[in-house]
Amino acid sequence: MLDFERLKNHFGSRLQENIRLANHTTSRVGGLARFFVVSNSADQLASDVEFLWVSNIFFLLLGSGSNVLVSDAGVDAVVLQNRAKSISFETINAQPVILAESGANLGTVSREAAQKSFTGLEWASTIPGTLGGAVYGNAGAHGGEMSGNLILAEILHREKGRLSFDTEQMGYSYRSSILKRQPGSAVILSAKLALHHGDSAEIKAVMQANAEKRRKTQPTGPSMGSMFKNPVGDYAGRLIEAAGLKGTKIGGVEISPIHANFMINNGTANAEEYHRLVLLVQNTVQEKFNIKLDLEIELLGKWQD
Repeated sequence: MLDFERLKNHFGSRLQENIRLANHTTSRVGGLARFFVVSNSADQLASDVEFLWVSNIFFLLLGSGSNVLVSDAGVDAVVLQNRAKSISFETINAQPVILAESGANLGTVSREAAQKSFTGLEWASTIPGTLGGAVYGNAGAHGGEMSGNLILAEILHREKGRLSFDTEQMGYSYRSSILKRQPGSAVILSAKLALHHGDSAEIKAVMQANAEKRRKTQPTGPSMGSMFKNPVGDYAGRLIEAAGLKGTKIGGVEISPIHANFMINNGTANAEEYHRLVLLVQNTVQEKFNIKLDLEIELLGKWQD
């Protein structure tokens, strides 16, 4: 049972009730959050999380709303939306470094680095999620990934308080980290990323090329991004297409005819239709190729098998 008065005393006017999460997810689906709170800085986020942990109140952390599928039933919890977006630069031993709070948009971080002629984050310029989500899930694209840039992640650990984790401590693997493998144990507050001096024109040319490639090979429209992790030595999109599922529709959701690892909302979809299509893909690929496709996205809320 969520204690409204206790929540109201801590969050004050920031506390909102019964907020439709479809308005806060890139797939444009999802039911109601019982309570919804925006955290506007890393310090505020830390304070909010500490309060909820001490109060033993269940909560979910939401960034840009990509890479998550929220059930139609919604979530009977506090949803914290991370809007801590401060970005700054410094130089350490002649190397440029970017410091950003975890709610900053990853594409924005990449573009601000490019404006200063700093190279190293071109791969991230087309990724729609937050820096925190990228650090948490070792996001990657165009041959780069977060593990190649991270110097330190400032985290708030449920048992140990504020800590700084370097790349080794993050325990990175393909689209995963020790924090992702231990959900609920910590929250990422900010990160320090390594950059290098570069030529502005060359940096922007690479980013433009990445954007063009994305437009040609990935669909537009509401989606969560890549749905499934690539299995070792293969590609999820290739397997889904080879299984004959490219273009398959359930209700208002379609497996993209452009890239089979994307599911697109035609404007009428709900979360249950997404979930049914996910299960169809997993079961069909398992039956045809004896390969289990693991989700790259996360399911939030209650689901039926």
